[in-house]
Amino acid sequence: MPQLPDDLDAVAVRTWCSLALEALGRERTEIDAINVYPIADGDTGTNLYLTVESAAAAVEAVFAAHETGTTTPATADAVHAMAHGALIGARGNSGTILAQLLRGMAGVLAEGSDADHLALALARAADAARQAVAHPVEGTVLT
Repeated sequence: MPQLPDDLDAVAVRTWCSLALEALGRERTEIDAINVYPIADGDTGTNLYLTVESAAAAVEAVFAAHETGTTTPATADAVHAMAHGALIGARGNSGTILAQLLRGMAGVLAEGSDADHLALALARAADAARQAVAHPVEGTVLT
């Protein structure tokens, strides 16, 4: 299993996407089984997996564009690609909410990646996700 780097940089974003995709792949059936709102259609885990898969592919595309150079992509490029990839590949309500979480984080992390920015990014992510749902209720990916 890859270890997360000490600094939040493009490599850390790439690693997080890989680890999140692996974890969701492992647990998606179990997450599907607890899906209860708005209808018990049993696809929340699958929708989250597919959304992260799209986010990870977008981050990989940014890295592929830098393969001929000697530098890695900028953190801002990686987080924006992750958020955009999630939005483009969002599946179902849970995927859309996850895409909004990542969009909220990306807006802050593109400006800086220290602990203060990470804390603000997580708060912004929660706000963005809540604002994306007209009437948040218990039983959604928000809760």
